Amino acid sequence: MKHFALILILLTVPAWADDDDQDRARRALEAGEILPLADILEVAQAARSGRVIELDLERDDGRWIYDLELITPGGYLYEMEIDGATGTILEIEREDD
Repeated sequence: MKHFALILILLTVPAWADDDDQDRARRALEAGEILPLADILEVAQAARSGRVIELDLERDDGRWIYDLELITPGGYLYEMEIDGATGTILEIEREDD
């Protein structure tokens, strides 16, 4: 249910993504180029429990990359890069104060 709420927020809050970004992501999903956002969020939660506070989908060197910022219950901020097509975590980095 939390994932559904986040998806609704991502689709309705213009500050997170403009219409072009949403259309581009929708086309990539429909073409089978990326996994659904719910799958990506499950991967992120399995790696680090917490709340996603920022999310971007970018094309980098020919592949789709989800960039996430996540804050853990303990207050640590993590940045993650997840391959949009496979769900493989490419990088996890804890941000230091």
